[in-house]
Amino acid sequence: MRSIKRAILKLSGEALREPGSTDNISPEIVNRIAGEIKAAVETGVELGVVVGGGNFWRGASASARGMDRSTADYMGMLATVMNALALQAALEAVDVKCVVQSAIEMKNVAEPFIRRKADRQLSEGRVVIFAAGTGSPFFSTDTTAALRANEMGAKTILKATMVDGVYDADPKLVPDAVRYDTVSFHTCITKQLKVMDATAFSLCMDNNIPIIVFDLAPAGNIQRALCGERIGTIVRKEA
Repeated sequence: MRSIKRAILKLSGEALREPGSTDNISPEIVNRIAGEIKAAVETGVELGVVVGGGNFWRGASASARGMDRSTADYMGMLATVMNALALQAALEAVDVKCVVQSAIEMKNVAEPFIRRKADRQLSEGRVVIFAAGTGSPFFSTDTTAALRANEMGAKTILKATMVDGVYDADPKLVPDAVRYDTVSFHTCITKQLKVMDATAFSLCMDNNIPIIVFDLAPAGNIQRALCGERIGTIVRKEA
């Protein structure tokens, strides 16, 4: 697999916290991620990052407990901004030029999302961190990653998770579940493999954007994925 020219890296909010910790953000983990992003962009990769907010707040969970869904989702979008600012600070600390663009205007802490400006910043070598989801409720940050990938002309989405790829069954429940090296969009749909939510997955499938699903925990995996090393599972049009 060749090195990737432009990609969107999707990080879950939970990936920024130490497992089992009560701290919402682990500075050590964020610094490690920043170091890996630095190593990747130094090879010429143009990188946009979408980060979730689940380490602070989950709109869907709050809605299930009785909160108005739109309000809950807007709170979740604000959580992603906190994570984006933490990642921005870590990247700047290692001399990576970056910017946070927010889909909800908050000019004192982030630039507003403007597609053409974000495209130019990526071309100039800046890491662009897309915060506040799509700016609308009822959409996940997976959907944000798929949407921004299409808008930015990214050729790949890297979905960093807590497992090392896509399996034919839940590996936590089925010990002999088989991991795919490559799997088609069609197979994911027919076997109901949970790669992304349906809206995000449809955007990737319709526009033929491959998704690389890999484990964030091993050091260096972000750089490996961006530099074209075969890790995790590739989801694409034809397996």
